[in-house]
Amino acid sequence: MSKQPIIGTQSMVVSPHHLASAAGARILERGGNAFDAAIAVSAALAVVYPHMTGLGGDAFWLCYSAEEGRVRAYNGSGRSGRGVSLEQYSGESEIPRRGARASITVPGMADSWEAVQSRYGRLSLAEALESAIGYAAEGFPMSPDQYRNTLRAGSALSGEAASIYLPGGSPLQPGERFVQPELARSLSLLAEGGRDALYCGEIAERICRGLAASGGYLRPEDFAEHRGLWCEPVSTTYHGFTIYQAPPNSQGFAALMTLNILDHFDFGNIAHGSYAYYHLLAEAIKASFRDRDAVLTDPEFAEIPLEVLLDKSYAARLAASISFDKAAASTSQPVGRDTAYAAVVDDEGNAVSFIQSLYFEFGAGIAPGGTGILLQNRGSFFSLDPAAVNRLAPRKRTFHTLMPALAARNGKPAILYGTQGGEGQPQTQTLLLTRLLHYGMNPQEAIDQPRFVWGRTWGEPTEALTVEGRVDQEVLAALAAAGHQVRKVADYDGLAGHAHVIAIDERGGFYGGTDPRCDGAAIGR
Repeated sequence: MSKQPIIGTQSMVVSPHHLASAAGARILERGGNAFDAAIAVSAALAVVYPHMTGLGGDAFWLCYSAEEGRVRAYNGSGRSGRGVSLEQYSGESEIPRRGARASITVPGMADSWEAVQSRYGRLSLAEALESAIGYAAEGFPMSPDQYRNTLRAGSALSGEAASIYLPGGSPLQPGERFVQPELARSLSLLAEGGRDALYCGEIAERICRGLAASGGYLRPEDFAEHRGLWCEPVSTTYHGFTIYQAPPNSQGFAALMTLNILDHFDFGNIAHGSYAYYHLLAEAIKASFRDRDAVLTDPEFAEIPLEVLLDKSYAARLAASISFDKAAASTSQPVGRDTAYAAVVDDEGNAVSFIQSLYFEFGAGIAPGGTGILLQNRGSFFSLDPAAVNRLAPRKRTFHTLMPALAARNGKPAILYGTQGGEGQPQTQTLLLTRLLHYGMNPQEAIDQPRFVWGRTWGEPTEALTVEGRVDQEVLAALAAAGHQVRKVADYDGLAGHAHVIAIDERGGFYGGTDPRCDGAAIGR
């Protein structure tokens, strides 16, 4: 199934759906820059990949402006409503994962579009949204991935959402034209009125009326108060590169911790695909996750000691605790599963690495108010334990799995990378980066190699090391003998996520790779 990377000399777009990649490429051809194109890709994904992302979800961005010469992060995650509290779930062990009472955080993605466009874009927001509006109004061929996910998770859809995605009670077949007129109208209102059309206008009013009718808690004032924020990324150095991640409430720092641990091992003596390779990565990830789970939440509600967690001497202690003979015991719990990662670079040196999500596939499973907007269930990951660091509180952002990544060489973008997959995101990112930097693989080769996911992901409470069956059987046996709970899945199983990479060589050439598990495309020129 392996293929060659797409090569470009002027620009590159990667995303999990070819129509979204095409939307970004069109913007670049019309004179837009990487930021304009990224918004076009993001909006198109909200239409053509609705099981993975949408206007009712969140987004995180890493933006490198060639003019500024630095990487900035935008946190496009929403807060819980002012009226949302632990008391509303009294007697329940957890927040419901679907329905109106699962949708308790304001969607932040539309706000992030205007924030990025107004700061760095060259074209208007309306121009960037043209393709998305067209795909929604005129329709597009149902993708195989959307069809598979609708079959698997369609029972979570209710009310207006069910009528949109299950017309006549079942999904359209792959290739049939899928039209979303209500979503087209909502996007058109955004194009005309900007972010306030959603947060301060008719769209928010209609969403909140629909939620209230079903027992939901978000109110128009929660939407009106929403603002994402520009912030400094967190970073570390690894193998001659500076690695950037979005700061908390993103889990991105866990990937940096993992790299700091791995920096204490000589990959020149570790064969790719060997027992030592998979075991070491899994153990480094477990160590970083233990700390992540103890501290991660909204940093405005709790101190997150990043200066300690990202300290190289602390990583040395964690590295010394890893045994090459035995898997460490660790615990896990389920998190969400739907996400769409994409990236864009242009001929001016601008680069955007971004990721967006509804949390579970189809989010909360509801699209209230005739807006065509599926709402996320991201807030369902809040804990109802009053002692938990990520406990539910009003106006709070939850522990967030979204984490776009960017590696810089000599201060300029060299690798943009990310993946779908909740708990799998820092794991697959680590696999990708080690393959690119230690084993000389190109982006497509790094993506195509077998993958694993340890622990909780895709909503399953498991501590297994889930590994694709094409990993050498002797390696799987050795991992099991060391104490890993090995669970073998099919080759190119969707459980391993949808990863995408853009690499930029020192001569300025672009190399794009997309995941064979999805419907994506890399488009270079």
